[in-house]
Amino acid sequence: MSVTPIYHIAEPAQWHQAQADGSYTRSTRGADLHEVGFIHCSYRHQVEGVANFLYADWGDTLLLLEADPEKIPAEIRVERLDGAPDEFPHIYGPLPIAAVTAVHGLVRTPGGWELPGTV
Repeated sequence: MSVTPIYHIAEPAQWHQAQADGSYTRSTRGADLHEVGFIHCSYRHQVEGVANFLYADWGDTLLLLEADPEKIPAEIRVERLDGAPDEFPHIYGPLPIAAVTAVHGLVRTPGGWELPGTV
């Protein structure tokens, strides 16, 4: 049985810091885990919408962290938050670097952010 991965959009500087620290603690753009209480994640089909909502004005590279939920010791809740059109996975603790199975670069096109062909 295969496990459905979860994804988190990361700024390169935040990911590099996490690699040095051993875990990732950024919740979302401009906010950390200790401020929000969880790390915002997505399923594959939600990534582009989230990227274009949160990072439409972002002029730099964005990374997509692909994580195996079975390797994350913190609780993962699938929740619909304040008016969201869909339920999203949220990690209620740090994301261990060892749980990140792949790191992809999101692709910037004239129409917005897109998943790379490798996802």
